[in-house]
Amino acid sequence: METPEPTNSGEKCGILSRFSRVTLGCLLGAPVGLLAGLGFFTFNYAEGLSYLSSDPQACMNCHIMRSQFDSWQKGSHHGAAKCVDCHLPHDFIGKYMAKSNNGYHHSKGFTLQDFHEPIMIKPGNSRILQDNCLRCHGGMVHDLVAGATTDPRSVECVHCHRSVGHGETAGLGGRRDATADERENP
Repeated sequence: METPEPTNSGEKCGILSRFSRVTLGCLLGAPVGLLAGLGFFTFNYAEGLSYLSSDPQACMNCHIMRSQFDSWQKGSHHGAAKCVDCHLPHDFIGKYMAKSNNGYHHSKGFTLQDFHEPIMIKPGNSRILQDNCLRCHGGMVHDLVAGATTDPRSVECVHCHRSVGHGETAGLGGRRDATADERENP
């Protein structure tokens, strides 16, 4: 009695399965690679690594911040404080959480051109700014602003000292003072 010869169907199945894996890998790998490449290009084009530093030039990567950078260079705080000293928390985690949150909102606003003009500080960033004012100047003004970081109705330092860091508020349309409601609900 003769035994039947084995067929090549097992080999064909292995080849098809290998082909399917390669095809599937290409189909999944191409979009992932494209997105990764686009992300890397965008990060590099936007000088993304500079935002991890405390160099004030990083704040000016976006051309819309030119007037704030120029006025800071001429302002009273230029020799004593950089952008991060006033606008970011000083603890490691808080600093990078605020940087990532601000980075998201800044890149979205700049890309979609849907930011308020003139640029206005948001309530969370205003609290950070107030905390940093008091961190540096608290000894001088302790009695004046007791509770200023916990009482939402208290007077903030920038109420009287609005032009200290960046000069007068100005946007593309010229000087403009924000109303209290605009400052709270930008």
